[in-house]
Amino acid sequence: MSTTVLAPAAPLAIGPHAVQPPVVLAPMAGITNAPFRTLCREFSGGKGLFVSEMITTRALVERNEKTMQLIRFDATEQPRSIQLYGVDPATVGKAVRMIAEEDLADHIDLNFGCPVPKVTRKGGGSALPYKRNLLRAILREAVSGAGDLPVTMKMRKGIDDDHITFLDAGRIAVEEGVTAIALHGRTAAQHYGGTADWDAIARLKEHVPEIPVLGNGDIWSAEDALRMVRETGCDGVVVGRGCLGRPWLFADLVAAFEGRTDGRAEGPDGHGVRPTLREVAAVMVRHATLLGEWIGDEARGVIDFRKHVAWYLKGFAVGSDMRKRLAITSSLAELSEGLAELDLDQAWPTGADGPRGRTSGNNRVVLPDGWLKDPYDCAGISEDAELDTSGG
Repeated sequence: MSTTVLAPAAPLAIGPHAVQPPVVLAPMAGITNAPFRTLCREFSGGKGLFVSEMITTRALVERNEKTMQLIRFDATEQPRSIQLYGVDPATVGKAVRMIAEEDLADHIDLNFGCPVPKVTRKGGGSALPYKRNLLRAILREAVSGAGDLPVTMKMRKGIDDDHITFLDAGRIAVEEGVTAIALHGRTAAQHYGGTADWDAIARLKEHVPEIPVLGNGDIWSAEDALRMVRETGCDGVVVGRGCLGRPWLFADLVAAFEGRTDGRAEGPDGHGVRPTLREVAAVMVRHATLLGEWIGDEARGVIDFRKHVAWYLKGFAVGSDMRKRLAITSSLAELSEGLAELDLDQAWPTGADGPRGRTSGNNRVVLPDGWLKDPYDCAGISEDAELDTSGG
C-alpha cells in the first residue's frame, strides 16, 4: 500500500493530555453515548478525544439515574471526557467538584454552543456567552472546582449576526483559566443551516493565542479537516454531524493527520473508509448490539438505534419500504434479517460523504425575557434555570 507522507500534525494539549492526532468527537445529545464512542475509538485505533453527550449539572449533583448511566465510561476510554451544561455558577461549581473529588472524569468541557429552544430559553447553551459576567462566573467556579482537571469550552459565534460574542467569550475564557476553546462557526440562529464561518475560527485563534483553539462546522471528510487547519490556523478539529452513520470517518481523519493521504486508512476488521454495504451492515448490527449491552436490554438498544438507520444507509440503493422496515425493528434478529435481504455487494455510494443530519437555519432564538437588554446584567438567573435531565 503506497502512501503520500506529510508532516504529522502536532498533538493537541488538553491540560496534561496530549491528543494526537488533534481530532475530537463533538458531544451530540442522544448520539455520543458510550456505544457510539466505542465504535469511533475502534476505527481511530484509540487515537483522538471522544466527549460524552451533554450532562446537565443539576441532574449530576442530584445523581439522576439516567445521568449517572450517561457518565459511565468504558475501561479503555482515556482520557474520560464529560461535557457539562449549566446556567447557575453555584450548581456548575458543585458538579465540577463532584467530578474531581469522585474521579468521574479526566477532562471537563462546558457547553455554550447548544442552540435548541429548551436550552436557550433558560439562558443556557449558545445564549449564555452574551451575558459576559455570568459566563465569567461560571468559568471561574468550574476552573476553581476542577482542581487539576483541565476545563475546556465549546461555543458558537453568538446569538445572531447582531449579537456576536465569540471574541469577548474567548478573552474571558483565557482570563479565567480555560485550557482550550472549540468554536462552531455558526450563530445560534443558524442552527445547522448555511455554511460555517471558518474565518471566525481564524479570528478567534488570532485573538486568544495563549490557548489551543479547535474548529467545528462543515467537516464532512478528512480533507475538510486538513483544509480547516490550513486555512484557519486552528490547533485541532471537532467533528459532529459528519460522523453520523459513519464512525469509520475517524480512521480517515487519523490517516490524514498522520500524513497518510492515499485514502486507504482502515479501521477494525479491515473496514476501509469507503465500505461496501455489507461492511456497513456489520457495523450497524454491532452498533445496535453495543447499545443493547449498554442499556441492559436488547429491544431498547435496537429501538434506540433506529435513529441511526437513515444515516448509515444514506446513498445506498435501499427501497423506501425496506428503509421503513429497518427503522422500526425491535430485535437484533429482525435487524439482521432485514439487512441480509439487501444487495450487500453495493460499493460506497458517490456523494454519500457529504452533509448529513439537521440542516435547518435562520431560526428565531428563544431567549429569557429581556435577555438582550444588557450584556452584563445576569439578574434573574438561579438554580431554577438549570435543566434537570441530561443528554438533550
